[in-house]
Amino acid sequence: MKVIMINDCAFVGETLLKYLPEGVEKNHVVRSRKLFDKTLGLAYKILKSKGDIYHVHYLLQDCYIALKLKKKPLIGHAHGSDLRQQLNSKKWGWIVKHNLKKCDKILVAQPTILETAKRFNETSEYFPIPFDPKIFYPQPLKEENKKKTIFIASAHNFDIKGTDKFLKALAPIADLVTIKSIGYGKDYAKAIKLSEELGLKINFISKVPHEKMNKLYWESDLVLGSFGIKQLDTVAIEAMACGRPVVHSISKKFFPDCPLEELETIKDATETILKLISSREEREKRVKSQLLYVKLKHSAPVLTERLINIYSKIISK
Repeated sequence: MKVIMINDCAFVGETLLKYLPEGVEKNHVVRSRKLFDKTLGLAYKILKSKGDIYHVHYLLQDCYIALKLKKKPLIGHAHGSDLRQQLNSKKWGWIVKHNLKKCDKILVAQPTILETAKRFNETSEYFPIPFDPKIFYPQPLKEENKKKTIFIASAHNFDIKGTDKFLKALAPIADLVTIKSIGYGKDYAKAIKLSEELGLKINFISKVPHEKMNKLYWESDLVLGSFGIKQLDTVAIEAMACGRPVVHSISKKFFPDCPLEELETIKDATETILKLISSREEREKRVKSQLLYVKLKHSAPVLTERLINIYSKIISK
């Protein structure tokens, strides 16, 4: 079997390719954000690729080009915003709908978008975000310090990630913590201004390569993910895999077994954070339940076994 992986999102494709079993040939067709590389350059790369199955991430131009070049069988992998936002946009909506209907199989990275996908393609199924256990693995909790280190791991996008709510949640307990955050996202400038207004002293750091995110988690006592649209994001999964307690708002309707809260208010977030930074026992308890969950549901070796079964069924049709 030869797998052609096209594009990527949040390192999902890269991680899955890494753990495909020996004997599976693989080729990753990647591109930059430059105009030529997203159009003619991409089309040329896809045209030249030859495989038994094609797996494309994100249901925009990459998927559309692969379909037009008759690359079959084709799996379309939706990651969130392509179905939440682009599906109904004037610019991209028709492409997303076309791709949904024409792909041989649809995978969705979030259960929150599964029903949307099924409206256009009944083959759609939820395929959880994988983490790489060779990069993201547990380390012992930090030694006790008077002030606990909190790492805000999500990009500063107030609508989607809700990091503004976490900043507000931290304000009442600012004297008890030191805060670190990666300085990126469309609302990064707003986050700086808001933190100043709230009296928060935050160490905004530069982005680091994906494989070095583990150190940022291990250096922290507590990791904050998202407080936005209540889906389970990559940073929360990887931080849990690193053995750090995570506060991240999810929808219990879609993630009933996940040991995270569905945060309703900023006060809820403050109380949850305070409980965890005040008790090592609470942190250890949370780490244990979160590790069990991600190893069972999100470990890349486990998920690639499932993926190979999906590939085999599609190829044999």
